[in-house]
Amino acid sequence: MVDFFKTWTGLHRIVAAILLSGQVIVHLLAGKIHRRNTLEQMAIAGNESISIALLTAVFVGMVFTIQVSREFIKLGAGGAVGGVLALALSRELSPVLTAVILAGRIGSAFAAEIGTMRVTEQIDALYMLKTDPIDYLVIPRVVACCIMLPILTLFSLIVGLLGGLVIATNLYSLSATVFFDSVRNFLEPWDVCSAPIKGLVFGALIGIIGSSWGLTTTGGAKGVGQSTTQAVVGSLLAIFISNFFLSWLMFQGLGSGNLPGQ
Repeated sequence: MVDFFKTWTGLHRIVAAILLSGQVIVHLLAGKIHRRNTLEQMAIAGNESISIALLTAVFVGMVFTIQVSREFIKLGAGGAVGGVLALALSRELSPVLTAVILAGRIGSAFAAEIGTMRVTEQIDALYMLKTDPIDYLVIPRVVACCIMLPILTLFSLIVGLLGGLVIATNLYSLSATVFFDSVRNFLEPWDVCSAPIKGLVFGALIGIIGSSWGLTTTGGAKGVGQSTTQAVVGSLLAIFISNFFLSWLMFQGLGSGNLPGQ
């Protein structure tokens, strides 16, 4: 019985999130955006998250360079390290890891804040004041994530490349000129564009899932804690699943990057 209840609750929340997505689209098309709340949420999602996102990116770039440089040098392809790092960061690492960070930091906060408002009847008070919670609470959070996550993703891409450059030049004595020539050789405009596109999709998922789980919270303080945890887990699953389909759509076929000398 308990397992059935959990399954039913999960399905109910998934359906609620899908319906909320439709409502958000309709409200956005109608131009219903609460500007002050949106700017506040952008500051939270962007300014207060940029340090941890960039710190993660620089170490990811360093670790990836350590992992591939020695093997590439053994194969005589040390000049391809920068290009491979650039492709990995732009296509997968930067958008996915930045989204994971925001899902844990921002998605959980959305669920906790809105969930607390739900169980303390503040959502009902908004209805009494003839204020739509979707306009006032949900859309600012979704818009903030959709704007700030692509920006953070691009910053993470740049910082990750710089972290890889530091390791390549200092530990493996690779030339910075060769490193950046490799980046230009491998990286295409579409690769750079794909990172913020993924960030936009992941941002929408984080905002909608966090807000939806908050709006469907029941059971007092315990329910808020459960919603917060489930919102993070749901956001991560949505990010990984959508990343597969986005990658499948964006990067089918053969690439055009060449090893140095080819």
